[in-house]
Amino acid sequence: MQNNVSVQDLFEALQERLKLTWIAGKSGAGESLLSKDIDPSSGIIAGPLNYIHPNRVQVIGLAEENYLNSLRPSNRQQALQQLFADRPAVVVLVNGILGPEELPPMADEHAVALMRSPLPDSQVLDNLQYYASLFLSEKTTLHGVFLEVLGMGVLLTGDPAVGKSELALDLITRGSRLVADDAPDFTRIAPDIISGTCPPLLREFLEVRGLGILNIRAMFGDSAIKRTKYLRLIVHLMRMSADQISGMDRLSGAHSVREVLNVSIPQVTVPVA
Repeated sequence: MQNNVSVQDLFEALQERLKLTWIAGKSGAGESLLSKDIDPSSGIIAGPLNYIHPNRVQVIGLAEENYLNSLRPSNRQQALQQLFADRPAVVVLVNGILGPEELPPMADEHAVALMRSPLPDSQVLDNLQYYASLFLSEKTTLHGVFLEVLGMGVLLTGDPAVGKSELALDLITRGSRLVADDAPDFTRIAPDIISGTCPPLLREFLEVRGLGILNIRAMFGDSAIKRTKYLRLIVHLMRMSADQISGMDRLSGAHSVREVLNVSIPQVTVPVA
């Protein structure tokens, strides 16, 4: 699942961080930042002004402004017409530049958001790309307990009452850290990287059958909680009959691969009595 993030969402998320001012083109607030030609997990939705491979967020800095100002008026008008003909979602002026005087009326005419930031282009681009990887990438929620075990992100899965929470609690007492219980959220932040986190309402809590809902931070301290972690391994707990267990290695389990957001994650199936 991908989030349909709008220009308005982008502005609200980064307004304070980038000191953004919305200059013109406010009728384009509902425009989506995604397009069919963009892989959001790459984080590349923004870049310096580019006419050959247009960015969804076109950033105009000092170099781009100098180039536009060096053109004759007729050529500059043509260059700006081409900029808006490519239908960017947002045009951002950085370094506090004013930009060509033709920009605001053309942004209004084409319903393309025009914003300004006093920050340098490198800082603006870094934040835009981070935002893309965080909010535009594919997401999913899996049932299980997500932990950091020996520095590795491990998801415990299995049927209800199979012992996931009990195993998680035992691992936490031995130094592992809880990321999320029951419904961890996973995001593909790069082509081969899945990042997991906990929904705010469930953060720091672990429900253990017979014990109730435990506050892991209160019981074990801040070091027992981890906000995010890359998913590297899935351990699937599975009840098996005696015949099934006899046909597998009970120490190392059965090895396989599970696809999570089109990324192959190693999975080990461990028999449970």
